Parts: sequence; structure tokens; C-alpha cells
Amino acid sequence: MIFENQKKILSLFLYSIFKLIINSDMDINKLAVGVDIGGTNTIFGLVDRDGNLYGEGSILTCKHGSNLGMYLEDLANGIKSLIESIEDKEIVGIGIGAPNANYYTGTINKSANLPWKEPVYLQKELMQRLGMPAIITNDANAAAIGEMIYGGARGMRDFIVITLGTGLGSGIVVNGELVYGHDGFAGELGHVVVTENGRECGCGRLGCLETYASATGIKRTVFKLMADSIHNSSFKDNSFNNLTAKMITDAVNEQDPLAIEAYRYTGEILGKALANAVTVTSPEAIFLFGGLAKAGPYIFEPTQKSMEENMLFSFKNKIKLLPSQIHDKNAAVLGASALAWQEYEKKI
Repeated sequence: MIFENQKKILSLFLYSIFKLIINSDMDINKLAVGVDIGGTNTIFGLVDRDGNLYGEGSILTCKHGSNLGMYLEDLANGIKSLIESIEDKEIVGIGIGAPNANYYTGTINKSANLPWKEPVYLQKELMQRLGMPAIITNDANAAAIGEMIYGGARGMRDFIVITLGTGLGSGIVVNGELVYGHDGFAGELGHVVVTENGRECGCGRLGCLETYASATGIKRTVFKLMADSIHNSSFKDNSFNNLTAKMITDAVNEQDPLAIEAYRYTGEILGKALANAVTVTSPEAIFLFGGLAKAGPYIFEPTQKSMEENMLFSFKNKIKLLPSQIHDKNAAVLGASALAWQEYEKKI
């Protein structure tokens, strides 16, 4: 009986290894399409299972205003041309990352940065035009999946990705699965209130995290500091519209005192919010992704310090705060393509 059980275990083990090898060989000839829809540009690319980019293209998101049909025609034609330029590769599907995209419904819902103000059934429309499976989620969730498949979260089951862009997005992974909630909108850490009666947010509320910890938020902080300070700064001659987060990051590396203080203040507020998020999900790590993360220690050190100071004692000194490991690649396209790979692998 023991010998028979050993034979069964060995057979199952050999079958698993055989299946892994076969699937690995099959994946060599397969690519996924990643699409990142931004307020200015829509970027798309072909990506293999290891995160190698085989080609990319882009179109203007707002070229046709709110005319969704013409936008989709441009996008579908661009993807078709890209696929036709690559020989002997099978496309497993299309992953789409976009602001306010809903994984459950396949829609983009009234994003402030996109031209379509009514819910847009973009997943269904693109599937019909290209004749292949497509899946959509918001851009921060796509970044989290990209980190799990291609980046520093490989092998992790519980982690959070924070995207520090124009706004603040977050993708929360628990037990290896993204948290979507019952309606697809879970995980909006950018809209937790961190300051009572604080800064006005585009969502209509006051004091949301993204009004402080984002590219727009740090600009607002710099202008408040300039109003309160007599220090000389490279920002003094800039209007609000001309100032960019990159300029603030460049200035902090030049030891500009207002830039250093702006990042310290941003990290302090972000760290408090992350300490609260930790008590809910108990992640192994939190990854910072996006333009503000490029400030390195100027954002990581105050964020880590504030997070530890505000952390529930049972979590202190346990949670890693890390930079994204897909930062220097075309991260948004990789994240979207990872969504397609994840859906494909669920079916095999």
C-alpha cells in the first residue's frame, strides 16, 4: 500500500513537472497586448511572459474629443499593425489599464482625466474590433499585477502598490489576489481623508490623501511653503501651471530647502496613511511606484519614519517599504500586459 502511494505521488510530481515544461515551451511563442490609457496618450505594446517588450505604439487619447468610436478605431488599427509586425507569435489576450476602470463591468466610469463622461464599455468594444479576449482594470491595479508578475513582488502573497502620479492610486493584493470589493472599486487609498477640512479634492471631498501625496499634491505643498517662507528657492519664478513634480524632484537632488521640506511633509502624511492601511491588510511589503518615488531617500525616509511612528505595535519594523522594480521599463504597459497573462493562466 505504501509503495502504491509513493508511485502515485511520484506520478503526480512528474506530471506537474511535465505540464510546467510544456506550458513554458508554449509561452515562448505567445505574447500579450498591454494598453495603458492616459489623459494625453494611450500607449500599447506586446509583452512576453518574462516582461520583454517586443514592440510598442501610441495614439493621442483626446484626438477625437469624446468620439469613442473614432478613438477605438485608431487604437484597434494601431494594435493590429503592431501584431502584424511580429511573426510567428500568438496573442493570448489584451490587458487594459485606465483611470476609473472597473474589472467586473469592463467599463471606464467618468474619469476626470479622460474625455468620455458617460460609462464606456471599452473592454467589450475592443474585443469586438480585435476578436480576442480583453480584460480591464484601473491603472493602479494593473501596476500591482505587473509588480507581482514581473517585479519585486514575485513570490509575495500580500502586498500593496502605491502609484504616485498625477493622483494617488493603489493596488492591494491579499492571498495572491487583487482586492476589488463587491463593486470593483475597492482599494482607493488616494481618497482616504487624512486632514479634516483639508485641501479640496477632485472627488468633491476635503483632505484626501492624493491632495497631499501626488504630483499635484506636492506642487500645492511647494506653493504653500513659498507663501510661508523667505528662503530662496529655484521655484520662486515659476507659476503653478509651469511647475512640475519632476522639477521638484530635480531640485531636491540639488538640495533646494523648499523641495526637501516639501518631500518631508509629503512623506509624513503618506506614512500615516500607510500605517493605517497596514492594520487592515497586513502586507509583507508596500511598493512605491511613479514619478515621486524617483526622489529616492527624500520620499522613502520620511515615509518610512512616519509609517513606523504611527504603526500599531504588532506591525512595527515588519513591513518593507520598497521602490517598484518595474520603474525603469515601460511600467504601465507591462502592468496592463500582466493582467492579460494572469487571465490567460487562470484558464490553462
